[in-house]
Amino acid sequence: MYQPKAEDKFTFGLWTIGNVGRDPFGAPVRGELSPAEIVRILGEVGAWGVNFHDNDLVPIDASPAEADKIKAEFKKALDDTGVVVPMATTNLFYDPVFRDGAFTSNDPKVRAYARQKTMRAMDLGAEFGAKVYVFWGGREGTETDAGKSALDAGKWFREALNFLCEYNIDQDYGYKFALEAKPNEPRGDIYLPTTGAMLGFITTLDHPEMVGVNPEVAHETMAGLNFMHAVAQAWDAGKLFHIDLNDQKIGRYDQDFRFGAENIKQSFFLVKFLEDVGYSSSRHFDAHAYRPADLADVKEFAKGCMRTYLILKEKAQQFKEDAEIQELLAEITADDGSMAPFFGKYSADKAKALKAHTFDRAAMAQRGQPYEKLDQLVFELLMGVR
Repeated sequence: MYQPKAEDKFTFGLWTIGNVGRDPFGAPVRGELSPAEIVRILGEVGAWGVNFHDNDLVPIDASPAEADKIKAEFKKALDDTGVVVPMATTNLFYDPVFRDGAFTSNDPKVRAYARQKTMRAMDLGAEFGAKVYVFWGGREGTETDAGKSALDAGKWFREALNFLCEYNIDQDYGYKFALEAKPNEPRGDIYLPTTGAMLGFITTLDHPEMVGVNPEVAHETMAGLNFMHAVAQAWDAGKLFHIDLNDQKIGRYDQDFRFGAENIKQSFFLVKFLEDVGYSSSRHFDAHAYRPADLADVKEFAKGCMRTYLILKEKAQQFKEDAEIQELLAEITADDGSMAPFFGKYSADKAKALKAHTFDRAAMAQRGQPYEKLDQLVFELLMGVR
């Protein structure tokens, strides 16, 4: 039971399985894996896809001959395992050149280089069949607002995305762009810090139809927000192009825990939402194994992410089939139809009738909602006692 299938579209990044366990206070604890080795591990544990930053696959200073060799080995591993590449992205945060940002750097040479690097990375992703392209602006922000105009930064970011949308069209790559929000880390403040901010920004672009979002559990949770609500807003806007699944404690650094490792109820309501609305794109696990893990435990980490999703998917189905839960929901959402004439599209007659209607405010205020009972039933369902 709970074995992943291709139709689940479970994916991992090269940087997730390949994470060596380095942190700001400690050196690596695991050896480096080649991209081809990571693909073979993903094939072994049953993942559908692998995603990459440009320099996860090809080091930034690799020679053309070295790049060709790496890509050939990577392609062979993909062919041997059946693992696919649905998403690609650019590393615009690690190299020292991006210390003040990439698309929003005060240095126009850096801004131009960031565009060049992204175009080349888009070429690389397209070479392996990627159709979603993610933008995470990890350095697009400030530690002090004394040295950079937020208005200028927004303008530069917009110009860069407009330029790259045109490149996407010109090359006929067919990418959907997905913007990934994060409130802070590694910058003190990152521009466009939430999914809602990204959705507002997208409307200002030349090709808003081409651009959506890639919300991440940890990033919204860091700021103490309800991640499922952000996902629902993105879905309602038709902009949920990709999603990053992991887990996180509120208020901590970006922990990237195994999916479901920390907030079981939050993870359940997220899975339930995705399954209820019929989300069909990649379910990408942007997470890392605990630092003490060895390679064998890294494999268990990957299996655990997928297994947890499938367990919660089963729980979501049980929620639908639980008679007592459904009876409570029917009670909570009961509608006798008397208000139907006041809803729907506006008309002058409808507005006049609504203004004239007499409501029994006191009676309405006395109506309780059995949320305590319902929430307890959800807890018991998740604990396996229903």
